[in-house]
Amino acid sequence: MTPRIAIIVEGATEKAFGHCLRQFLAERVGPTQPKLTFIAKDGRIPKGSLLKRDVERLLRDYDHVIALTDVYTGTNPRDFENAEDAKAKMRQWVGKNPRFHPHAAQYEFEAWLLPYWTRVRRLSGTNRQVPSRTPETVNHNKPPSPFLQDAFHTGKRRSYRKTLDGTAILQGQDLAVAAAACPELKALLNAILALSDAPPL
Repeated sequence: MTPRIAIIVEGATEKAFGHCLRQFLAERVGPTQPKLTFIAKDGRIPKGSLLKRDVERLLRDYDHVIALTDVYTGTNPRDFENAEDAKAKMRQWVGKNPRFHPHAAQYEFEAWLLPYWTRVRRLSGTNRQVPSRTPETVNHNKPPSPFLQDAFHTGKRRSYRKTLDGTAILQGQDLAVAAAACPELKALLNAILALSDAPPL
């Protein structure tokens, strides 16, 4: 049976990621790929009992719920130290439930765009070099999105638009490329593949 999966995400940028994710699954799972519904929150995944409430409500209509948070949330004090801390806290908040799957972008979703730096350069017009060959080590001190902001400022002389430019960077790209450089993205993709009874990356 085709699983129905709700994915709680922080905002519109992560929701736009859904198109690329569906393309990825279509190639690896085929017509029985899971039915994904993205639920965008207002910039932040709920914490504590609020997340538990959302997950339990969604599980009435979906087979599984995934929560995807950034590690870097811009708060002081920090919500999470790293991806493992974020996932552990979400598990604690929701409680033991095999149908709930916490995941985290380390340190933020834009890290998963950095492996496509050749495309970033083409779209932005920048001549800057890729900030890191290991995107998930770009951390709290200067998270990934400022590097994209710098690229668009130096190239097109405008701000990086998270939803429009993020979607354009991902358009037509193979998520397996980013997964090879980003263990947390690979973990997320493999979790969805496992729920679809498909081979892992």
